[in-house]
Amino acid sequence: MASTAGRVSVGTDDRHRGAAFVRAPGRLALAALVAGAIAGAAPGCAGPRRFSMEDRDSVVAVLERQRAAWNRGDLDGFMAGYLATPELVFTSGGAIRRGFVEARDRYRKRYGKGKAGMGQLEFEILDVQPVGADGAVVLGRWRLRGTPNLGSGVFSVVLERRPEGWRIIHDHTSSDPK
Repeated sequence: MASTAGRVSVGTDDRHRGAAFVRAPGRLALAALVAGAIAGAAPGCAGPRRFSMEDRDSVVAVLERQRAAWNRGDLDGFMAGYLATPELVFTSGGAIRRGFVEARDRYRKRYGKGKAGMGQLEFEILDVQPVGADGAVVLGRWRLRGTPNLGSGVFSVVLERRPEGWRIIHDHTSSDPK
């Protein structure tokens, strides 16, 4: 296609077989390229945020901090991985529970506050799936030893990126058959 003064045309020629190219009057084309480069490099003008490997590592780190806190007998440290809200959803044993306080109180009643009642927790992370840029679903296996409440099973947790970091907003945990 031919270019006429003041117009931009898109087409192909022998130098760009099958590739699209843009022809424009010299100064106009240069100004458009510079303006586009400046806008793209300006802070806050980047493309949409995407779930990255650093995000995946941060999500896994939440679970690692929970495991470490549990194994120290630090229930409050373990609970720090959850969003402290009445909207927290926790399902296990065929029951659906809502609320951070209820979840914490249930853990405390079942396992106590110390290392002896809590035992040793292990996680095996099987998969981390992004849900948009600010969410993730983690699928894994858990195992608890060294406590009268020993067991093992699977879990899936949904985490959300918050100003304070990644937090669990939904936890579904089930036990292996005995």
